[in-house]
Amino acid sequence: MIRFFEILPATLSWLTLLLMFLVSWKAAFWAAIFIILFDTYWLLKTLYLSLHLRFAFGQMRANEKKNWLQELSLLNNSFIDWKEIYHLVILPMYNEPYEVVKESFESLIKINYPKEKMIVVLATEERAGESSVEIAKKIEAEFGNKFFKFLVTTHPKDLPDEIPGKGSNESYSAEQVRKIIIDPLKLNYENILVSVFDVDTQIGGEYFSLLTYKFLTCDKPQRTSFQPIPLFTNNIFEAPALARVVSFSATFWHMMQQARPERLTTFSSHSMPFKALAEIGYWHKDVVSEDSRIFWQLFLHYDGDWRVEPMFYPVSMDANVAPTFWKTMINIYKQQRRWGYGVENVPYLLDGFRKNKNISFKTKFYWAFNILEGFHSWATNAIIIFALGWLPVLIGGIAFDKTVLAYNLPQITRWILTLSMVGVASSAILSVILLPPKPKDFKIWHYALYLLQWVLMPFTLIIFGAIPGLEAQTRLALGGRFKLGFWVTPKGRYTNNLK
Repeated sequence: MIRFFEILPATLSWLTLLLMFLVSWKAAFWAAIFIILFDTYWLLKTLYLSLHLRFAFGQMRANEKKNWLQELSLLNNSFIDWKEIYHLVILPMYNEPYEVVKESFESLIKINYPKEKMIVVLATEERAGESSVEIAKKIEAEFGNKFFKFLVTTHPKDLPDEIPGKGSNESYSAEQVRKIIIDPLKLNYENILVSVFDVDTQIGGEYFSLLTYKFLTCDKPQRTSFQPIPLFTNNIFEAPALARVVSFSATFWHMMQQARPERLTTFSSHSMPFKALAEIGYWHKDVVSEDSRIFWQLFLHYDGDWRVEPMFYPVSMDANVAPTFWKTMINIYKQQRRWGYGVENVPYLLDGFRKNKNISFKTKFYWAFNILEGFHSWATNAIIIFALGWLPVLIGGIAFDKTVLAYNLPQITRWILTLSMVGVASSAILSVILLPPKPKDFKIWHYALYLLQWVLMPFTLIIFGAIPGLEAQTRLALGGRFKLGFWVTPKGRYTNNLK
């Protein structure tokens, strides 16, 4: 059954695209009607999601302005005092430069939360070599005495039943900190929250106070993950326009998801209770998408009794930037393909549903539909909207060419897509508002460039959305040597590129 579930997403996506060609050729009238209806659906969905985006943005700004440590001091929780909560922070590191790692630790020591409740782990990789060891030593010398406990772990290379990547590194480091710190000090597992951040992540000052508040006030704290909003803005002024649009698009998607908590799963940086993490044996060591897989591990282990609490609070990360334009484009594609390889969770989840008899059919159907629909939309929607609108006119034949619908189809689709630019305009305005402090060479006319760059969005949705998503699904379906391993996004600091 696993192979069937692995093949299913790609089959659905390719069948959809092939049917569009076939119907446009053999039944052009109905293909044109479908495209008009689909574009209308896209317009309504864009407007709907833009409302979620504005709501989430407002919530995020409100949370940024609050002193959450003060809110904690006013909190009356009869079960546990917030001062008994410890935070375990795991920062997996491969070959990132010292400057990037240092910036993240500088943000960490500025948090508005007692450092004596912080256990920080810099999780390095043996395969990264001596340069990684030297950076870890330097970071430990500068920041090691700033927290309750600081630990550098080195994940051995070539361990059996693992693929090199974040999941295997995080699992190794979590087990090490349990053996070396948590168990010897007899810390209560239920009072420890684990936060996993990419090593380029810069944490806002109120993150851990807000996280603690959310943990103590949510319905089922030991059955909940906590998800911040990733802002890919650390080095946004170094990124070319295409990279900026891709980065902000990812930010806005995850921001909108915060307003739909019933569909929310974990992504990249997130937090969860240590007790639950230890019970399931940590992250799977043989997957690419460990950040989303951990949600499904917990969901299946606890028979569907697991949810994600939106934090409406940002953590800032690096946009994908390389020394040259074309290298940046290649890296963006590879990163999007790796994210698209989250489709590997489809067979894991569907097979888990098949085996687990304690989860209701309604819950299984809801999540199975959402995960399949999500990956299907990722691989097909942009192509249908922007590439297939003219297809009935091009291959529909002479009989269709003579119809009024054939004449009006391009105008109708263009008009609908123009209306949908209202949502894009909202994104453009928010992208300017979310810009970090400007460099000295940022001029007033650069604001216009940062607004105009959004005309590139149709291009990015296809080249850096649908195509890598379709490739990821196809690789999973083909299996064997076509399956993806974990690709580490290169990080660095380069000359400003404001154009």
